[in-house]
Amino acid sequence: MRSDIIDIHGLPQFPGRDPQDMLEATLATRPAGDLWVFGYGSLIWNPEVAHAEIRPARVWGWRRTLRMWSRINRGTEQEPGLVFALMAGGSCSGIALRVPQARAERELRLLWKREMPRAVYDPRWLRCHTPHGPVQALAFTLDRTSPSYTGELDDDQLLAILRDCRGRYGTTLDYIARTAHALRKIGIRDAEIERIMDLAGRCKLV
Repeated sequence: MRSDIIDIHGLPQFPGRDPQDMLEATLATRPAGDLWVFGYGSLIWNPEVAHAEIRPARVWGWRRTLRMWSRINRGTEQEPGLVFALMAGGSCSGIALRVPQARAERELRLLWKREMPRAVYDPRWLRCHTPHGPVQALAFTLDRTSPSYTGELDDDQLLAILRDCRGRYGTTLDYIARTAHALRKIGIRDAEIERIMDLAGRCKLV
């Protein structure tokens, strides 16, 4: 297999989705001023972005959902785990991180290495509503046509993933539990996440 279609983790690159090209396109369309990043999953409890401010934030027209395969961070190519993504429909509450303009490009490039090693997300600048007014923030979204979209998973499939799947950052179950805790801490109770945690508890996985 040609080296130009193998990513840094030794996995096949998705056709037409070069992470570097997508980064440059995102930088080219970045709103002027400070960089804002919308966090709805692990960016809430482990942002790894040098930020100067955190605001509660909500986006309309997008919802947090556990419908994205993770073949590196929370699973493998053979046994993919799951992570959250923003998908069209509904609304989502999370946080907006403000990165000072002087550090914006550097921090975005570092964030890209974490979130976009295989360019699985569709980065978008979304209007986020905060207590101090709206901001245009970078958000990592997922389209139903993506090869990383899981489709609907029943509870038996979900439980098998929670039991068995582990990637370079740990298990899918740990990822969901950390997100649930972080959301509760800032006053957000996500009904689907709470349902999953209850299911995991009843099945004695936590």
